[in-house]
Amino acid sequence: METIKTLLEHRTIRKYKSDPIDGKVLEEILNAGFRASTTGNMQLYSVIISKDEDKRKELCKLHFGQKMVEEAPVLLTFCADFNRFNKWCRQRDADPGYDNFLSFFTAAIDALLVAQNAAVAAEAHGLGICYLGTTTYQADKLIEFFDLPEGVVPVTTLVVGYPDEEPEQADRLPADGVIHHEKYSDYSEEDIDRIYLEKENLPLTARLLEENQLNNLAQVFTFKRYTRKDNVHFSKVLLDVLHDQGFMNQED
Repeated sequence: METIKTLLEHRTIRKYKSDPIDGKVLEEILNAGFRASTTGNMQLYSVIISKDEDKRKELCKLHFGQKMVEEAPVLLTFCADFNRFNKWCRQRDADPGYDNFLSFFTAAIDALLVAQNAAVAAEAHGLGICYLGTTTYQADKLIEFFDLPEGVVPVTTLVVGYPDEEPEQADRLPADGVIHHEKYSDYSEEDIDRIYLEKENLPLTARLLEENQLNNLAQVFTFKRYTRKDNVHFSKVLLDVLHDQGFMNQED
């Protein structure tokens, strides 16, 4: 029940105290992460711990200047990692066939499962967390920063530290807006209006519309937050990264 309580009380924290995290606490958080489900028990991930203040300042620049990156005492970068498994296979006279997109996707799922376990464990210890989507946007630069070898791609970053704020919980769509029974039931116009009604009428939405001088929340997402131009650009960056890191072989 305590785990469910932790999950239901989740808040995204963007302001942190500089207080250090005890080594044993961090170890327990990571070990909880490593108990996550993993494809074929291969554990196709690695975690890079960043605690050095100067390094975090450099990482802050790579993560688009998000101040929490340098303010929080710990940054955890989760990587899809076939490098270690491939080396083990070769050293055991086994030819690895993991240089394709499916293998990247598999390793990325492994890494994200570990990250979420670690996030829940951190919150259970009274710590705050925030996921950084900028990890995939800046994957090429992070590969260079961390000196990642072929077969390793950063997929998400977790900011971890003691909260210096107590924000309200972010809204969520109603459960019946995301649940489907037995088969997928496509949404009618009436369904869409109902599912997004509460989100569209929040005070936060009203502020966003005023600040951006737009007509509705969907336009905030498509015109300002996640534009077609940016999506295409960062997609190309990520595809280039996957090619360079050895995950785009399409031959038998």
